[in-house]
Amino acid sequence: MKDTMNTTSPAMEAPGIPRQHGGALSLPLPPASLPPSPDSEGLTDGMKEAYWSVYDGAAAQASVRQLLGRLPRITGQVGALAWRADPRAMAAVVALQLASAAMAAFGLMASVAVLQELFAHGPTPDRVRAAAPQLLLVVAFFTARGLLETGVALGQARLTPKIRTALETEFLSLTAQVRLEAVDDADWHDEIYRAHDRGLFYARQIVGQIVSLASASLGLLGTASVLAVLHPVLLPLLLLSVVPVGAAAIHASRARFTSFTRWNAMQRRVRLFSWLLLDRDTAAELRSDTAAPALLAEHRRITGLIAAEDTRLGTGAAVTNLFGRTLGGMGTGLTYLALGTMLIAGWLPLAAGAGAALAIQTGQRALTRLVDVAHLVYEHALWVDDLLSTMERCRALLPRRTGRPAPPAVREITLTNVSYTYPGKDTPALDRVSMTLRAGQTVAFVGANGSGKSTCSRLIAGLYDPSEGTIGWDGTDVRELDAESLQARVAAVLQDPVRFPFSALANITVSCGTLTDADPERAHTAAVASGADQVIAALPGTWAALLSKRFKDGQELSAGQWAKIAVARGLYKDAPVLLLDEPTASMDPRAEHAVYQAVLHGRRREDRITVLISHRLASVVDCDQIFVFDSGRITESGTHHELMELGGEYAQMFALQAAAYQTEASTADRR
Repeated sequence: MKDTMNTTSPAMEAPGIPRQHGGALSLPLPPASLPPSPDSEGLTDGMKEAYWSVYDGAAAQASVRQLLGRLPRITGQVGALAWRADPRAMAAVVALQLASAAMAAFGLMASVAVLQELFAHGPTPDRVRAAAPQLLLVVAFFTARGLLETGVALGQARLTPKIRTALETEFLSLTAQVRLEAVDDADWHDEIYRAHDRGLFYARQIVGQIVSLASASLGLLGTASVLAVLHPVLLPLLLLSVVPVGAAAIHASRARFTSFTRWNAMQRRVRLFSWLLLDRDTAAELRSDTAAPALLAEHRRITGLIAAEDTRLGTGAAVTNLFGRTLGGMGTGLTYLALGTMLIAGWLPLAAGAGAALAIQTGQRALTRLVDVAHLVYEHALWVDDLLSTMERCRALLPRRTGRPAPPAVREITLTNVSYTYPGKDTPALDRVSMTLRAGQTVAFVGANGSGKSTCSRLIAGLYDPSEGTIGWDGTDVRELDAESLQARVAAVLQDPVRFPFSALANITVSCGTLTDADPERAHTAAVASGADQVIAALPGTWAALLSKRFKDGQELSAGQWAKIAVARGLYKDAPVLLLDEPTASMDPRAEHAVYQAVLHGRRREDRITVLISHRLASVVDCDQIFVFDSGRITESGTHHELMELGGEYAQMFALQAAAYQTEASTADRR
């Protein structure tokens, strides 16, 4: 009985699942209960750091020395960006900011003069009348400061959008042109999206923050100057008053950043469940599995933790604020005690003492604002610096620019011992491949997935440079030609084409680098040859129909219809090399037949090389040359008849597909 219980008959084994052989690992039973996400303590640790949160909270971990040491460099960096964007606006902002700080200092001095007159000896009406001219000066200085600050705001409003526009334009121009092997790297995508989403965002904000930082710094400097004029001993009193306030502000800022980082991680966790509940792609299975209640329960659990974190954050902020106020109050009390001692000892007139108290309060406010803004500037500058570094790396990844354009026509393309290895891979995707393609020919690449067919076609298209070997266009090594001009001579139709959210016409003409202008005859011919004419004719507005549901009255096409549009796009380019990489994979049999009739049996262009990549071998029968790929190498080549007579891999694959079609036909006949 025991032996019977432990023996599994072949009939009981699940189909398609390999049997466990001796020594192989066996999978234990899963637990009866397992939480879908970590508990509260591990909730944030379980999240992988997102590309857009790399520098969040950086200011909370930086020392005061690091922060202060980096601020001049940051200011210079932002100033250089502003100068390139609009030198006149930049100069105006700097000049107006300096003038505003001077007006604030003069206003403070005039306020001290008013106090001196009010505290002088004599009848009160006489003292008030004597103070009136100084009071008018106070009003004038602070009015002038208000006007100058308005000028700073106007200059900033003019400058900030120009910086963002200039950076974004240059950034997108660089990233749209980098070599394809860089785009294939997942880490590069994180870097690019991080720079785009965060770097550009903070590049817009940091100008205003630098202005606020400069304003607070100049205000503090002006206050110190006023105190030095009143009495040199008052400068240490300013430090005694503002340093505790600054320490409290730094502590509060760091506590906010640290708590926000934890809160942000939990928000990311809960958004996973929100996305699953809202996404269109998950809707059908969510309802089929009746999984919504389980997802909602987990959503409620995590939002409860977020609410608790909100409470903790608020409580912590209140405690920190109390600590800061207490520390600042102690410093201020000591300052006023020292100030009172100076007044009693006769070191300082009463009016000067009142002015000093006013200046010290102004200095405290300026320092608190300086600390808060400095933390923001430090952290946001890391994002801007990351953006600028990414742009610099993109410049090193731009395609070749040799100054020699590719020829408008090509008679022969020769690959000699060409190898290519994708970045980060050890095994070459293409290994010592040699072939010759001639104008007027239609050539087919066939083989299993991952055999090197598409990689070879991309090398021919100039999208990659070979790791080894050479590719020659009429005897000229492609490395001697401008990469972009080479790519312009190749029309590529891919299996998963881009679905441009533009008009039907623009989806075709975009292959020639335009969204607005078209050659009507050529566009119509390409549409007819690909079968896209019937798709476009059925659309409201035909050529002008918008192919995206993002727009009002936008149209949604099926995968097969998009494939026809993509083929028309490739044919419209009218390039000397046409690459068709599984272009009909999502088409119905009639549409596929029509496309191949147009490409393979239609009017042959004697000046064009056509390369067809297909898993459906029936479509390559009439090609002039067929190359069979396996593990990055060409194992067979010849015409269909030659390869069938050879009886190799191609013949076996063709026989398998033909047998499948014959079986289906026999089954249909019996029905």
